[in-house]
Amino acid sequence: MSDRLASLLTRFELKSRVFYAGNLCSLVNFDAVEGVGHLHLLKRGNLEVIKANGEVLRLTEPSLLFYPRPASHRLRAGENAGVDLICASVEFGGQDLNPVVVGLPPLMVVPLSAMPNLRSVLEVLFAEAFSEHCGRGAALDRLSEVLLIYLLRHAMNEGFVQSGVIAGLADPRLAKAITAIHDEPARLWSLQGLAEVAGMSRARFAAHFMHVLGTSPGDYLAAWRISVAQGLLVQGRQVKTIADEVGYGSANALTRAFTQRVGQTPTEWLAARREAQSA
Repeated sequence: MSDRLASLLTRFELKSRVFYAGNLCSLVNFDAVEGVGHLHLLKRGNLEVIKANGEVLRLTEPSLLFYPRPASHRLRAGENAGVDLICASVEFGGQDLNPVVVGLPPLMVVPLSAMPNLRSVLEVLFAEAFSEHCGRGAALDRLSEVLLIYLLRHAMNEGFVQSGVIAGLADPRLAKAITAIHDEPARLWSLQGLAEVAGMSRARFAAHFMHVLGTSPGDYLAAWRISVAQGLLVQGRQVKTIADEVGYGSANALTRAFTQRVGQTPTEWLAARREAQSA
């Protein structure tokens, strides 16, 4: 099977920035910031995660916590000795149309013991986090990005996510069709063509796709095309130069589809994004 994550990670640049690594002894608040998620890595101690609704999640073993979407929450050390913790901000790009962000649960909590293949990465990450080596910050950022890729791989291989694109990529038949869409967004895909790629009948493919991803193949294709267009616009490309690249015959056709799905024209969306980033 071809690389199921390659197109997702190529189209949407994964950025992670570690902003805290040390012993947490007090209550810390994390605000919801548009387009930004959070990764927390508990190395030692008892940690309380206080959700926006006041619900408290208590962790007593080394664990990984991942908020793929903006979410207000608080972390509190559950003992006098505090906890050894690494915190990072995460951006997947593509805003709300990024299928990875849309397809993941609001919070993922995974004990590190459940991911033995991470052992070598974690050893290096913890060694960097709790030392003062040259280039420490850059190394931590890159290592946390590798950690997230491992987490997505784990979610697919272990069936950790039951719906959305990650669940679809975990399905051997659906993965073929989804990967084809990701790799060739400009292709004139039909339901029959995608069903043939998946090796399924048209009716069974459509029903299974809807059941697993929660959307039709046609709607998923349209959303993917617009999300790819967003990524290209952020890179400075013009609407007229990317229309064919994302499966639309003209700039006007792309603008209509973009406005229908996003609620703004490409120009309006890009201006709003830049304004939000500069605020």
